[in-house]
Amino acid sequence: MTQSHRIDLRLVAAVFLSAALILVLRTWMGQGGEPFFGDTDDAMRMVVVRDFLAGQGWYDLTQHRLNTPWGAEIHWSRLVDLPLALLVFVATPLFGAADAAIFAGTVWPLLLLLALLWLSARLALRLAGPEAVLPALILPMLSAAITAEFAPGRIDHHNLVVVLTLAAVWAAVEAVSRPRFAWLAGLFAALGLTVATESLPAAVAAILVFGLGYVFDPGRARAMRHFGLAFGLATAAGLALTRPPARWLEGACDMISPTYAGAALWVAVVFAAVSLLPASQKSWQRLLLLAIPGATGVAGIVAVLYPECLGGPYGALDPWLQENWIGAITEAKPWHETLLDLPAYAVSVGVPILLGLGVVVLRLWRVKAQRAEWLVLFAFLFATAAVMLVQTRGARLAVMPAIPAAAWVIVTARHRYLASRSLAAAGGLVVSWLMFSGAVLALAMTGLTALLPGRAETVAAVLESKDQCLVPAAFADLAPLPPERIMTPIDLGAHLLLETPHAVVAAPYHRNEAGVLDAFRFFNGPISEARGIAEARGIGLVVLCPAMPEMRGLAGRAEDSFIELVGAGTLPDWLEEVTLPESALRVFAVLPQ
Repeated sequence: MTQSHRIDLRLVAAVFLSAALILVLRTWMGQGGEPFFGDTDDAMRMVVVRDFLAGQGWYDLTQHRLNTPWGAEIHWSRLVDLPLALLVFVATPLFGAADAAIFAGTVWPLLLLLALLWLSARLALRLAGPEAVLPALILPMLSAAITAEFAPGRIDHHNLVVVLTLAAVWAAVEAVSRPRFAWLAGLFAALGLTVATESLPAAVAAILVFGLGYVFDPGRARAMRHFGLAFGLATAAGLALTRPPARWLEGACDMISPTYAGAALWVAVVFAAVSLLPASQKSWQRLLLLAIPGATGVAGIVAVLYPECLGGPYGALDPWLQENWIGAITEAKPWHETLLDLPAYAVSVGVPILLGLGVVVLRLWRVKAQRAEWLVLFAFLFATAAVMLVQTRGARLAVMPAIPAAAWVIVTARHRYLASRSLAAAGGLVVSWLMFSGAVLALAMTGLTALLPGRAETVAAVLESKDQCLVPAAFADLAPLPPERIMTPIDLGAHLLLETPHAVVAAPYHRNEAGVLDAFRFFNGPISEARGIAEARGIGLVVLCPAMPEMRGLAGRAEDSFIELVGAGTLPDWLEEVTLPESALRVFAVLPQ
């Protein structure tokens, strides 16, 4: 590799250090009124890490203080807990438990950001040349989806999945000319699937890339075989690392399980077997040779052995919760609906992705060079963009595959400007940067919505106002108390577990179906039903955050529901308010009757 085709690590370091400094300063400047672990998933992840360090077993995924008094298993991967636990373990003797959590929550996402920027530079260099490296480093830091996922405090698995997805894209592109990289592509796709099933679209894209690569070019049989074996064996290893042997055959739709490991192993068998056969002369014959056993085998594994997964990760969830809870989560809504709730975010992440998809199609049509590599990129970008259109949260996986397309546009515009030095060419170069700069699009959309106030302002105000209930200071009065069983709004549960020794009924995790249903019933059902739930679970306290949307109640709630009665100040005598002055939380003691 010549010097001109190497990445200048000084440039990567300069962009990373600048970005890290900005992210850290932004976090600490807002620390007074905002929680460090602002998202419920980040708070719960630190709870899981602390329990792991306290001796909870590797295979024990039960959160024993959730769904009190019985506990609830969640579906997260221990592979994410491991580096966080190591950072907390090292930092605790130096800083104490509270600051060790902040140390780990700062270092881990920034380390992942460094890996992301390096991969972005490698992929852009491979597809668009050395001049594409600079925009490939800068544009991710102008995307709200990326800065949100890699900011200090963001320790949930999403940022790791973003990195593994981009790594799979890069390895698959490299495998076009260097088949040995197919091993890496299979490994990265399997790791992503092991960490979270949100990686499934990227894994499917990778399977199609290597399968169709062989269909169109039988010379790619070795790459297909390498990918299939790596993907199948690594996914099986991921299952073995996640579940104890007694549960290896236990189906699950929302985490690594035999549902996915079996399908991956079948892909490995088909890819390896077909690659070793004499190649058929016609591409349609090769397609049938792969598609018939591959598709029927995978479909059989899912439809016959684990039919509940045909409905997706939430297929087994109570239909009422799917409609009234999961369906109401903003990031789970289709992209076009998020345009109404969070227009600045939706436009800033969605427009560059859709533009990038169009650019890839345009380049494939007009430019003959490296078409195979760009077809690989198209497969991943199309799969992740399609997910974004169905659920906005898919944008975090689609942003990075769109970056090489953006970099190619910028490089092309720069060449035109250098060739003509005209005002029009200069304008084209500026526009090429702006239309892929999420921060600029967000500012423009924010200005527009300021002129048209309405639903978006209401949603933003609600999201900001609950922060006062999530900072550590809000729990200062509860933390010293002996452990109690507490009923809270669902979105308060994870932070209460993080900041206090108490147990809660609910937090926003679909595997805690019983706890979530009881929380909704407690606050929205007849007060007699709330009393029954409190007695059955041995609830000692009810803790509220008045600013949380849940405290507005559900449509059709009972006239004598907790929410109606607390608003009117007419709660029954078995609930005594013990809120301390100046507390952001309202606290009620459950008295015996």
